[in-house]
Amino acid sequence: MEGREIILGVSGSIACYKAADLASTLVQRRAGVTVVMTEAATRFVTPVTFEALTHRPVLVDLFDREYVASIAHVTLADRAHLVVLAPATANLLAKLAHGLADDLLTSLVLACRAPILVAPAMNDNMFANPVVQANLRRVRELGMRVLDPESGMLACGHVGLGRLAEPDRIVDVVAEMLAAARPAPPTPGVQASAASPGV
Repeated sequence: MEGREIILGVSGSIACYKAADLASTLVQRRAGVTVVMTEAATRFVTPVTFEALTHRPVLVDLFDREYVASIAHVTLADRAHLVVLAPATANLLAKLAHGLADDLLTSLVLACRAPILVAPAMNDNMFANPVVQANLRRVRELGMRVLDPESGMLACGHVGLGRLAEPDRIVDVVAEMLAAARPAPPTPGVQASAASPGV
């Protein structure tokens, strides 16, 4: 994974703690990892956690004045070799399925030409809901790869299908997708720097 740029999109779920483990593992595999969080995700894990793990700024706000001049969602999308959405909530799935772009993460997805891996996580009843299943089918039809959740004890106390896939399983799929993906096109005037946003 060395030299590959991965965008890790994190949406609001208790499974965010697994996303921290995932970010750490990807960095250990020498990938460049930039984390983009939804506002809801910051209620579960702070951006500081991901910044410490990736040694890069975490982006949350589409209209952050520090990054808006660089059009972060476009420059990030241009640079990415792969986008990993983990955990992907029911809300995020609905946005992906219908092309909504009301925050930095969903705007980035629409601007991105790199492959996208979607790893859902939610309550088992939510996951089984026909609307969620229809959105999953649509996401697949749009060319995104979906890594199905696992069965087990959920945060709500239920036992069922909805647990975010384990980080090691996600990393295996990431490695497979990177091996099959074309290199990201170079972005004129953009240089990689651990100190610059979106690297």
